[in-house]
Amino acid sequence: MRIGELAARTGVSVRLLRYYEEQGLLEAHRPEGGHRRYGEDAPTVVRNIRALLGAGLSTGAIRDVLPCVDGDGAVAPCMLEVLEQRLDLLDRQMLSLGASRAALAGIVEAARREAPVPA
Repeated sequence: MRIGELAARTGVSVRLLRYYEEQGLLEAHRPEGGHRRYGEDAPTVVRNIRALLGAGLSTGAIRDVLPCVDGDGAVAPCMLEVLEQRLDLLDRQMLSLGASRAALAGIVEAARREAPVPA
């Protein structure tokens, strides 16, 4: 299928599909005419890419994980360590954000106590 058809079937822009191809996430073939042609599995691959991006994986991580993803989006156990590492990173980031939020909330509360009361 051509890139326009793939974009229509997946709801992903042509520009983004080209980006996925540049990142090594999506494979296109160029027959004699030079136009990109994608395999019948391309819509499934794009859906899997979108799901992995939505889970917070970088395109580099997706490039590693994608060969181990089946058509239903299930990831093979061989990628479990990579996914667990990403999950641990997200947990650490959430803790850090929670601490930052608490500190900022304290600053805001102190500023409110010091603010003049409107007449």
